[in-house]
Amino acid sequence: MIVFIGLGNVGDRYARTKHNFGFWVVDELARRWRMRFKPGKGDYIYAKDTLKKVLLGKPVSGMNRSGIPVKEMRDRWNISLEDLHIIVDDVDLPLGVMRIRPKGGDGCHRGMESVIYHLEESKFPRIRMGIAADNNTRPAEEYVLKPFRRKDRGLVERMINRGADAVESILERGIEKTMSEYNRIEEEVAI
Repeated sequence: MIVFIGLGNVGDRYARTKHNFGFWVVDELARRWRMRFKPGKGDYIYAKDTLKKVLLGKPVSGMNRSGIPVKEMRDRWNISLEDLHIIVDDVDLPLGVMRIRPKGGDGCHRGMESVIYHLEESKFPRIRMGIAADNNTRPAEEYVLKPFRRKDRGLVERMINRGADAVESILERGIEKTMSEYNRIEEEVAI
């Protein structure tokens, strides 16, 4: 089973904030594949397609505690690390840029830090979605908890779709070919 877990924060207060980019990509995949989320046996919701052998997940414990439900999902479905893909926002990448890697560090992202801590491992694939829409991204803790500006929303929608396209490419062609295509193509930041 191949798993794609989007990180974000639950609740109306956070629904439109930049920190939820991982949720938005997973939601787009569920929409495309006509999958419905249901409660898990922990702090997560999931959607499973046994024909595609794909599992989508969203921790509902809060961004900074994402590692606990990610570990619960990994343990419940006995997921190998190379099949566990984390989709996350990245304040150090410009909006319009995506970076796919087979492994790496936390990039100073608290959600990713929690995942690495609880899995006791960092050798799992990640899809980092750039959210830096302007030069005022610091302090990052405040920037990520604000919505995108109206003028950026078109590019945000295109990047949600590109993130979902990248996931479909990983399923069809593997991570190496997907990285060579999606890591080199960068959208124009201006709409």
